[in-house]
Amino acid sequence: MDNITHYLNMPENGTILDPFAGGSVRGIVANYLGYKYTGIDIRREQIESNYEQGREIVPANVPTWITGDSDIELEVLQLNKQTFDFVFSCPPYADLEVYSDLQGDISNMNYPDFLTAYESIIKKSCSMLKAGGYACFVIGEVRDKKGNFYGFVPDTINAFKKAGLQYYNEAILLNPVASASMRADKQFSAGRKLVKIHQNVLIFKK
Repeated sequence: MDNITHYLNMPENGTILDPFAGGSVRGIVANYLGYKYTGIDIRREQIESNYEQGREIVPANVPTWITGDSDIELEVLQLNKQTFDFVFSCPPYADLEVYSDLQGDISNMNYPDFLTAYESIIKKSCSMLKAGGYACFVIGEVRDKKGNFYGFVPDTINAFKKAGLQYYNEAILLNPVASASMRADKQFSAGRKLVKIHQNVLIFKK
Protein backbone atom coordinates (compact mmCIF):
# COMPACT_ATOMS: atom_id res chain seq x y z
CA MET A 1 0.00 0.00 0.00
CA ASP A 2 2.84 2.41 0.77
CA ASN A 3 4.07 2.21 -2.83
CA ILE A 4 0.56 2.81 -4.17
CA THR A 5 -0.19 5.80 -1.92
CA HIS A 6 3.23 7.34 -2.62
CA TYR A 7 2.70 6.92 -6.36
CA LEU A 8 -0.75 8.50 -6.12
CA ASN A 9 0.67 11.43 -4.10
CA MET A 10 -1.65 10.90 -1.14
CA PRO A 11 -1.73 13.91 1.21
CA GLU A 12 -0.48 13.58 4.77
CA ASN A 13 -3.30 12.20 6.94
CA GLY A 14 -5.20 11.42 3.72
CA THR A 15 -8.53 9.63 3.95
CA ILE A 16 -9.19 6.21 2.44
CA LEU A 17 -12.54 4.53 1.76
CA ASP A 18 -12.82 0.76 1.41
CA PRO A 19 -16.38 -0.35 0.57
CA PHE A 20 -15.49 -4.06 0.75
CA ALA A 21 -13.35 -4.10 3.88
CA GLY A 22 -13.30 -7.83 4.64
CA GLY A 23 -10.18 -8.49 6.72
CA SER A 24 -8.19 -6.04 8.80
CA VAL A 25 -4.96 -5.77 6.79
CA ARG A 26 -5.74 -2.82 4.50
CA GLY A 27 -7.06 -0.73 7.37
CA ILE A 28 -4.18 -1.53 9.71
CA VAL A 29 -1.52 -0.84 7.08
CA ALA A 30 -3.24 2.40 6.02
CA ASN A 31 -3.41 3.78 9.55
CA TYR A 32 0.07 2.53 10.40
CA LEU A 33 1.27 4.71 7.52
CA GLY A 34 -0.56 7.68 9.01
CA TYR A 35 -3.73 7.70 6.91
CA LYS A 36 -7.36 7.68 8.04
CA TYR A 37 -9.09 4.52 6.83
CA THR A 38 -12.83 3.83 6.76
CA GLY A 39 -13.93 0.34 5.78
CA ILE A 40 -17.35 -1.27 5.48
CA ASP A 41 -18.24 -4.96 5.77
CA ILE A 42 -21.61 -6.63 6.22
CA ARG A 43 -20.42 -9.31 8.67
CA ARG A 44 -20.43 -8.20 12.31
CA GLU A 45 -18.03 -10.95 13.40
CA GLN A 46 -15.51 -9.78 10.80
CA ILE A 47 -15.72 -6.16 11.96
CA GLU A 48 -15.31 -7.20 15.60
CA SER A 49 -12.22 -9.21 14.64
CA ASN A 50 -10.86 -6.25 12.68
CA TYR A 51 -11.22 -3.92 15.68
CA GLU A 52 -9.57 -6.44 17.98
CA GLN A 53 -6.54 -6.66 15.68
CA GLY A 54 -6.52 -2.91 15.02
CA ARG A 55 -6.45 -2.03 18.74
CA GLU A 56 -3.58 -4.47 19.23
CA ILE A 57 -1.40 -3.40 16.27
CA VAL A 58 -2.15 0.34 15.82
CA PRO A 59 -3.65 1.41 19.18
CA ALA A 60 -2.80 5.09 18.60
CA ASN A 61 -4.59 5.26 15.24
CA VAL A 62 -7.25 2.55 15.07
CA PRO A 63 -9.04 2.36 11.69
CA THR A 64 -12.76 2.95 11.42
CA TRP A 65 -14.78 -0.09 10.39
CA ILE A 66 -18.53 0.07 9.82
CA THR A 67 -20.84 -2.94 10.04
CA GLY A 68 -23.50 -3.03 7.35
CA ASP A 69 -24.47 -3.26 3.71
CA SER A 70 -22.16 -0.92 1.78
CA ASP A 71 -24.97 0.09 -0.56
CA ILE A 72 -26.80 1.50 2.49
CA GLU A 73 -23.91 2.65 4.67
CA LEU A 74 -22.37 4.68 1.83
CA GLU A 75 -25.60 6.70 1.67
CA VAL A 76 -25.14 7.56 5.35
CA LEU A 77 -21.60 8.77 4.66
CA GLN A 78 -22.93 10.83 1.74
CA LEU A 79 -25.54 12.46 3.98
CA ASN A 80 -22.78 13.32 6.44
CA LYS A 81 -20.86 15.08 3.63
CA GLN A 82 -17.91 12.70 3.90
CA THR A 83 -15.15 12.97 1.31
CA PHE A 84 -12.12 10.80 0.65
CA ASP A 85 -8.74 11.15 -1.01
CA PHE A 86 -8.54 7.54 -2.16
CA VAL A 87 -10.90 4.60 -2.75
CA PHE A 88 -9.10 1.28 -2.34
CA SER A 89 -10.65 -2.19 -2.18
CA CYS A 90 -10.59 -5.84 -3.09
CA PRO A 91 -14.25 -6.76 -3.66
CA PRO A 92 -15.84 -10.20 -3.67
CA TYR A 93 -15.09 -12.03 -6.90
CA ALA A 94 -18.77 -12.54 -7.70
CA ASP A 95 -19.83 -15.89 -6.14
CA LEU A 96 -16.37 -17.47 -6.22
CA GLU A 97 -16.43 -17.43 -2.42
CA VAL A 98 -19.73 -16.90 -0.60
CA TYR A 99 -19.03 -15.06 2.65
CA SER A 100 -22.47 -15.18 4.25
CA ASP A 101 -26.17 -15.66 3.57
CA LEU A 102 -26.98 -12.13 4.77
CA GLN A 103 -29.29 -10.00 2.66
CA GLY A 104 -27.14 -7.41 0.94
CA ASP A 105 -24.04 -9.62 0.79
CA ILE A 106 -23.25 -9.44 -2.92
CA SER A 107 -21.20 -12.65 -2.80
CA ASN A 108 -24.39 -14.73 -2.53
CA MET A 109 -26.16 -13.07 -5.47
CA ASN A 110 -26.48 -14.30 -9.04
CA TYR A 111 -24.20 -12.38 -11.38
CA PRO A 112 -26.74 -9.91 -12.83
CA ASP A 113 -27.90 -8.94 -9.32
CA PHE A 114 -24.29 -8.88 -8.12
CA LEU A 115 -23.36 -6.50 -10.93
CA THR A 116 -26.27 -4.15 -10.20
CA ALA A 117 -25.32 -3.87 -6.52
CA TYR A 118 -21.60 -3.70 -7.33
CA GLU A 119 -22.09 -0.79 -9.75
CA SER A 120 -24.24 1.03 -7.20
CA ILE A 121 -21.57 0.68 -4.51
CA ILE A 122 -18.84 1.87 -6.87
CA LYS A 123 -20.94 4.89 -7.93
CA LYS A 124 -21.65 5.91 -4.33
CA SER A 125 -18.01 5.45 -3.33
CA CYS A 126 -16.77 7.54 -6.25
CA SER A 127 -19.28 10.31 -5.50
CA MET A 128 -17.34 10.95 -2.26
CA LEU A 129 -13.93 10.85 -3.92
CA LYS A 130 -12.31 14.28 -4.15
CA ALA A 131 -11.70 15.77 -7.59
CA GLY A 132 -8.35 14.56 -8.89
CA GLY A 133 -8.44 11.59 -6.52
CA TYR A 134 -7.77 7.98 -7.45
CA ALA A 135 -9.55 4.67 -6.97
CA CYS A 136 -7.82 1.30 -7.01
CA PHE A 137 -9.54 -2.10 -7.11
CA VAL A 138 -7.65 -5.41 -6.98
CA ILE A 139 -9.69 -8.06 -8.77
CA GLY A 140 -9.46 -11.25 -10.80
CA GLU A 141 -11.61 -12.99 -13.39
CA VAL A 142 -14.26 -15.47 -12.27
CA ARG A 143 -15.87 -18.36 -14.14
CA ASP A 144 -19.57 -19.12 -14.25
CA LYS A 145 -21.02 -22.57 -13.61
CA LYS A 146 -20.32 -23.56 -17.24
CA GLY A 147 -16.66 -22.65 -16.92
CA ASN A 148 -16.78 -19.41 -18.90
CA PHE A 149 -15.45 -16.11 -17.60
CA TYR A 150 -18.09 -13.58 -16.54
CA GLY A 151 -15.96 -10.67 -17.73
CA PHE A 152 -15.55 -9.28 -14.21
CA VAL A 153 -12.53 -7.17 -15.18
CA PRO A 154 -14.22 -5.27 -18.03
CA ASP A 155 -17.41 -5.01 -15.97
CA THR A 156 -15.42 -3.33 -13.20
CA ILE A 157 -13.82 -0.92 -15.67
CA ASN A 158 -17.24 -0.06 -17.08
CA ALA A 159 -18.67 0.46 -13.59
CA PHE A 160 -16.03 3.07 -12.79
CA LYS A 161 -16.53 4.77 -16.14
CA LYS A 162 -20.28 4.95 -15.45
CA ALA A 163 -19.38 6.56 -12.11
CA GLY A 164 -17.51 9.29 -13.98
CA LEU A 165 -13.92 8.15 -13.49
CA GLN A 166 -11.26 7.61 -16.15
CA TYR A 167 -9.45 4.28 -16.56
CA TYR A 168 -5.97 5.54 -15.77
CA ASN A 169 -3.50 2.74 -15.04
CA GLU A 170 -3.28 -1.00 -14.50
CA ALA A 171 -0.81 -3.47 -13.07
CA ILE A 172 -0.58 -7.21 -12.60
CA LEU A 173 -0.19 -8.66 -9.12
CA LEU A 174 1.55 -12.02 -9.31
CA ASN A 175 0.48 -14.59 -6.74
CA PRO A 176 2.77 -17.34 -5.42
CA VAL A 177 2.91 -20.27 -7.84
CA ALA A 178 2.45 -22.76 -4.99
CA SER A 179 0.55 -25.77 -6.37
CA ALA A 180 -0.36 -24.07 -9.66
CA SER A 181 2.43 -25.83 -11.54
CA MET A 182 1.11 -29.21 -10.37
CA ARG A 183 -2.48 -28.36 -11.35
CA ALA A 184 -1.66 -26.80 -14.71
CA ASP A 185 -1.42 -29.93 -16.85
CA LYS A 186 -4.48 -31.64 -15.38
CA GLN A 187 -6.62 -28.50 -15.61
CA PHE A 188 -5.59 -27.75 -19.18
CA SER A 189 -6.05 -31.35 -20.30
CA ALA A 190 -9.49 -31.60 -18.73
CA GLY A 191 -10.99 -28.38 -20.06
CA ARG A 192 -8.34 -26.36 -21.90
CA LYS A 193 -8.30 -23.90 -19.00
CA LEU A 194 -5.14 -22.11 -17.88
CA VAL A 195 -4.22 -21.87 -14.20
CA LYS A 196 -4.40 -18.25 -13.05
CA ILE A 197 -1.58 -16.94 -10.86
CA HIS A 198 -2.32 -13.22 -11.06
CA GLN A 199 -4.80 -10.51 -10.15
CA ASN A 200 -5.55 -7.24 -11.90
CA VAL A 201 -4.78 -3.95 -10.19
CA LEU A 202 -7.05 -1.37 -11.81
CA ILE A 203 -6.54 2.35 -11.14
CA PHE A 204 -9.01 5.10 -11.99
CA LYS A 205 -8.87 8.89 -11.72
CA LYS A 206 -11.64 11.36 -10.98
